[in-house]
Amino acid sequence: MQLGTRWPVGGAVPPRLPEELVARIREVEARLDPADAARMRWTLTWLEGRPVAELDDGTILRG
Repeated sequence: MQLGTRWPVGGAVPPRLPEELVARIREVEARLDPADAARMRWTLTWLEGRPVAELDDGTILRG
């Protein structure tokens, strides 16, 4: 596993992410309560060369 980066909900995603994963991230963000979203961040890791984005609430999206 390789650590990537962290970014806030609604913020700019890392440029290496596939567009499909970015779209899924935005779908999850659209369903969040704005008060909760303001405190949450995504963590990007790379597992066997594939991106894994995990939200602070435990939501995991794999690319």
